Amino acid sequence: MAKKVLMVVTNHEKIKDELPTGIWLSEFGEAYNEFNKHGYEVTVASPQGGRAPVDPGSVSEDEPQEILDTKPYLENTTPIADVEAEDYDAIFLPGGHGTMFDFPDNEKLQKLLRNFYEADKIVAAVCHGPAGLVGATLSNGEPLVKGKRVNAFTDAEEVETTLDSHMPFLLESKLHELGATFVSGPNWSEYYEIDGNLITGQNPQSTEAVAKEVIKQLN
Repeated sequence: MAKKVLMVVTNHEKIKDELPTGIWLSEFGEAYNEFNKHGYEVTVASPQGGRAPVDPGSVSEDEPQEILDTKPYLENTTPIADVEAEDYDAIFLPGGHGTMFDFPDNEKLQKLLRNFYEADKIVAAVCHGPAGLVGATLSNGEPLVKGKRVNAFTDAEEVETTLDSHMPFLLESKLHELGATFVSGPNWSEYYEIDGNLITGQNPQSTEAVAKEVIKQLN
């Protein structure tokens, strides 16, 4: 039977009035294509369902066609209220700055992450996707990331984007605060961490590596 992967993407489309945001397209597209290539059934969900915005900054003139071809899957996403962890083998959270706004406090996402993790199913996130882990707690009330080796978009990388002052928090600092052991590579280099069934990647450059690790563990 085909493995089933739940991809959860952001609905948030503005950092401030003149600054659009959303999903970083390659982080969605590269992972989607990897899962698709392996015959997995992929459900694309979001906090509100419906259209999930793509960060215009993530679509360059030389964007590979195979990445552009995944955009239609973001036009009508499933509301996460309609999905349950028991129906899937893994959850994958691609990033984009939008996730910093609508992932951390979403109770349904927190519940999904807890249920996946405690059922020993794969929980994977890349770049700003680990913002979803910020509010997630285990059944004992402890932060899901406490004592785990994790990776995500670094504070130094955020400063380089010049968007650090517009973020509700800095992701690396927040994960530290929650008791995670944050391990990272050089800025903008491919890097990811594996701690059991928790797989986290640093930046857009790390998406394929994280997706391939998910596939390795699922197979």
